[in-house]
Amino acid sequence: MMKNLGQMMKQAQEVQTKMQEMQDRLAEAELTGASGGGMVSITMTGKGEVRRVSIDPSLIVADDKEVLEDLIAAAVNDAKQKVDAFTQEETQKIMG
Repeated sequence: MMKNLGQMMKQAQEVQTKMQEMQDRLAEAELTGASGGGMVSITMTGKGEVRRVSIDPSLIVADDKEVLEDLIAAAVNDAKQKVDAFTQEETQKIMG
C-alpha cells in the first residue's frame, strides 16, 4: 500500500510540474485578434491579458486615439476578469 501511495505522490508531482509548465507557456504566448479587415487589432497573452491595442487612424474622428486605445484595453481586461470570476464560481458549484 505504501508503494501505491508513493506512486500516487510521484504522479501528483508530475501533474503539478506539467501544469506549471503550461501556465508558463500561456504567460509567454502572445496572440493577435483582428477585426474590420485588420483596422482594429488586440494582442493578448495566453492568459488573456491585453498587451496592445491598435486602431487604424481612419476610424478615429477626434484626436483621442491613445485614449480610445486605453479604454478598449481596459474594457477587454475588465470583461476577461469577469469571465474568469464567473468560470471560477461555476467550477466551485460543480465541485462543491
